[in-house]
Amino acid sequence: AAEAGPGPLAGGAAGVVVDVSGKVRRPGIQRLPAGARVADALRAAGGLRPGADTVGLNRARLLVDGEQVLVGAPPAAAAAPSGGPAGASAPAGPIGLNTATLEQLDTLPGVGPVLAQHIVDYRTEHGGFRSVDELREVNGIGDRRFEDLQNAVRP
Repeated sequence: AAEAGPGPLAGGAAGVVVDVSGKVRRPGIQRLPAGARVADALRAAGGLRPGADTVGLNRARLLVDGEQVLVGAPPAAAAAPSGGPAGASAPAGPIGLNTATLEQLDTLPGVGPVLAQHIVDYRTEHGGFRSVDELREVNGIGDRRFEDLQNAVRP
């Protein structure tokens, strides 16, 4: 597995470290500059292997430090479709603040459509969430609501 060397990016610049796995030529840890997108991570991993299924993979999405980019996973594993059965609204694990849809954010405790839109607006304006603590900066999230949300979400 090709793995970028330890330490910061050249010149000590801030960046993101992501794990690119699945159907890429050189899976492994990739160190990329801040503002890098999924397409940049795929290039850094040597590109896609022939026959790789990219349905459900948003190559234009901004990367977040510590995330995994999985190529070739079924779309259902990557994101739950909206309009599912009524009992399927409870998430199986923490919801990703940088990838969740408005509908997924709306399922969080104390979050309705307006607050869900504030979260999406914040991530768009700031290039995503670097940590869960950043959620405190979203309009409408105070200490108490943050307390309710911090274990239900991830960056």
